[in-house]
Amino acid sequence: MALATLALGGCASPQLPHFQAVLAANDSATAALGQWCAVHGIADPPVIRAQADRAAVLPPTADIRAALGISPQEPVGYRHVQLFCGKTVLSVAHNWYVPKRLESHMNHTLQTTDVPFGKVVAPLKFRRERRAEQRGGMAGCPAQTILSHRAILRLPDGNPISLVVECYTRSNLVK
Repeated sequence: MALATLALGGCASPQLPHFQAVLAANDSATAALGQWCAVHGIADPPVIRAQADRAAVLPPTADIRAALGISPQEPVGYRHVQLFCGKTVLSVAHNWYVPKRLESHMNHTLQTTDVPFGKVVAPLKFRRERRAEQRGGMAGCPAQTILSHRAILRLPDGNPISLVVECYTRSNLVK
């Protein structure tokens, strides 16, 4: 599995490698952003919250279904969220997930609240398999993206529960 990494021209901040290391050290982007927010005093308290766009619909492609190991008929959940620390948007994410691999209360929470996905599914002890990392934005990321990831979240038995595209904002590179 190759990791796609591209150079970022004018956005090479000395904080970016440290930010990347914090993300790499965590299976949960929510946990990583919480640590980053706390260390850099982005908000007090340093709590990560999601704001879900419930009107957003982005059907999974055949590639996404293949990565999730599901058939064309299998139901797929989708969440488009912004992750905030205080009033600061740290990440915009597209998340396709397999509802049948989650507990029913987790599906209900994902459909009805703004709790971050990583926090909801943390009891499943998932691990993160990064598929691509790119300085700047991947397809679907906002213009001010400084770093983007594409990752699969897997259960301990190896079954994928989610494919996520995360777009990290310039707000992470605090002064």
